Amino acid sequence: MKNQTILHSPTLESILMVEESVEKYSGELGKYQLWQKLPRKMMYQTFLVILDYMEKSNKIIIDKEGRILWIWNPQLIKKLQDKDLIIR
Repeated sequence: MKNQTILHSPTLESILMVEESVEKYSGELGKYQLWQKLPRKMMYQTFLVILDYMEKSNKIIIDKEGRILWIWNPQLIKKLQDKDLIIR
C-alpha cells in the first residue's frame, strides 16, 4: 500500500466478496467497472485497499489496459509442492 491513511479496514467478508467478483469477471473489467458490479456496495477506497492486498499476495494482476486478472491457482501450487518444485 502507498503511504496513505486507511479510513476503513476491509472485513474478511468484504475481501471474499471482492475475490469472488474478480474470479467471476477475470480479464473483463477494470477497477471502477468491477467495483460497480459488486453484489454489495462498499467504499471505493476500501475496494482499492483490497485490490492492493490481492496484487501484493499474487492473487491478481492488472494488465496494460487496466483489466484485473485472477491468477491465483492453489491446485497448481499444491502439485508443484508435491513434486518438490516449490520450496517455502
